[in-house]
Amino acid sequence: MMIEKVHEHILGELNANTRTDTIFVLTAILLNLITLGINSGLASGSGDVTNTIVMFTFVFLILVVNFVVEVGLIRGRQMRKKLLDGLMKMYKDQGVDGYYDPSMLGDYKTRYNLFMLTVLVTGLIAIFIPFVIR
Repeated sequence: MMIEKVHEHILGELNANTRTDTIFVLTAILLNLITLGINSGLASGSGDVTNTIVMFTFVFLILVVNFVVEVGLIRGRQMRKKLLDGLMKMYKDQGVDGYYDPSMLGDYKTRYNLFMLTVLVTGLIAIFIPFVIR
């Protein structure tokens, strides 16, 4: 009975981890794309001081949000690994570890790396392109 509760708890934590990571990634990408549009519009307009200040303010926002997202994804990856390691130990103790392919743990790491790369690249593009337009 207790093992089922622990199993449910770990699965619940994994689901929460996935939702949080999804929110992080979507928020960063949307912010990056919206900011790219705003700053590109500002860059193609007049080159007055106000537009420049607004552009740099958005650049600062991109840097802060993307930093928070990258740290959040790193922590999420660490948490997922710990949870899955616990789950694998539980499966091994219960003699059902043959039903879970441990190579999937490496696939999760790759997925996190791709998420982090996507956030980084869209952030860099959102910063770089408006200044090229200018």
